[in-house]
Amino acid sequence: MKIGFIGLGNMGGPMAANLAKAGHEVTGFDMAEVAIDGVTMAASGTEAAKGADVVITMLPNGQILRAVAGDIIPAMEKGAALVDCSTVDVDSARAVAEQAAEAGLLSVDAPVSGGVGGAAGGTLTFMAGGSAEAFAKAEPLFDIMGQKAVHCGEAGAGQAAKICNNMILGVTMIATCEAFALADKLGLDRQKMFDVVSTSSGYSWTMNAYCPAPGVGPQSPSDNDYKPGFASELMLKDLRLSQQAAESADADTPMGQIATALYEQFVESEDGLGMDFSAMLPRFEKRGRG
Repeated sequence: MKIGFIGLGNMGGPMAANLAKAGHEVTGFDMAEVAIDGVTMAASGTEAAKGADVVITMLPNGQILRAVAGDIIPAMEKGAALVDCSTVDVDSARAVAEQAAEAGLLSVDAPVSGGVGGAAGGTLTFMAGGSAEAFAKAEPLFDIMGQKAVHCGEAGAGQAAKICNNMILGVTMIATCEAFALADKLGLDRQKMFDVVSTSSGYSWTMNAYCPAPGVGPQSPSDNDYKPGFASELMLKDLRLSQQAAESADADTPMGQIATALYEQFVESEDGLGMDFSAMLPRFEKRGRG
């Protein structure tokens, strides 16, 4: 396929490289000067989108997505597909899908899970929203860039799945870190705590696969001085998106609200910026009840 790829940062760059390595003709654009193996660089997003069968975007937020979509959609050929892999608000995803449909284009909102390691290794998970026809056009590319793609429903469903998943992730990580800090103060050995919880009803991904306690469980960012991983500010972004969606849908999400407020405090007023989101554990270790 002829592919345009807009947004070649830590995630988009390796994803584009994997598509080029698989034999696709990839033309890329990024606001920063970057060089990606196998990717021909364009002078603008519009140039990268011209004549492409599929245009993939990986952008920081919904506002930038809307602006980029406004530029590239008129340049795309009817029947081409716009596949947005950014994590953005559901309203922006749906607005861009509507704009694409009016121009005779297919569109998919397909945020990812798996981080920079998954982007480089081609092991991402894609959560996709859009028509069956649009998903079918994008699916072979998902197979190259990732290990799993789930068609979640119509436009916006991919973003909805991502933010619901990450709201659970943020809440669960806080609970896991609180429990370890409490165990410390009760004199319970961390390894014993892990051995019990990881095989009991407290089992969770944040305990079993991404344990926030160094030296306990499989290797995780806690074993590397809490270097991300998944940065706390990115968790905060996703939690804010979850609350924006909850507001829009009139959904009661008290735990999501509390998690958002805690990560906000951690990132903006404490030392969480640039740290893995599991660095909530040393934060709780230092704090008392008051």
